[in-house]
Amino acid sequence: MTVLHQPATQGDALKYEVNPNYTRESVTLLEGTDYPVGAVLGRITANDKYTLSPDTGSDGSETAAGVLLYAVDARLADAVGIILARGPAIVSREALAHDGSVDDSTKIAAKLDQLTALGIITRDTA
Repeated sequence: MTVLHQPATQGDALKYEVNPNYTRESVTLLEGTDYPVGAVLGRITANDKYTLSPDTGSDGSETAAGVLLYAVDARLADAVGIILARGPAIVSREALAHDGSVDDSTKIAAKLDQLTALGIITRDTA
């Protein structure tokens, strides 16, 4: 039997938001990455572009600033994406995609705390 694999959608990551007109922002994603739904993003302060939020750094992107709501292919050029920038909102912990440097439970917990500071809380939901 053939198995159908459906790509992740916004509904896999976003479980609740108070008002999309308040919680979402349109941002520029830095080229060089195929960003998945649920990507935890940080904002580079020098150019206001967003990229996957690494564990450490000094350009501002090391602090989580939002969650990408739709997959965006920015491998060849900067691209526009829609992010969950503030809450009140709930996202699925399991659906979040982190930078490769965020590779253990302590680092993930730090990113989740940064999202909580924005009013974006995580839950273990299906």
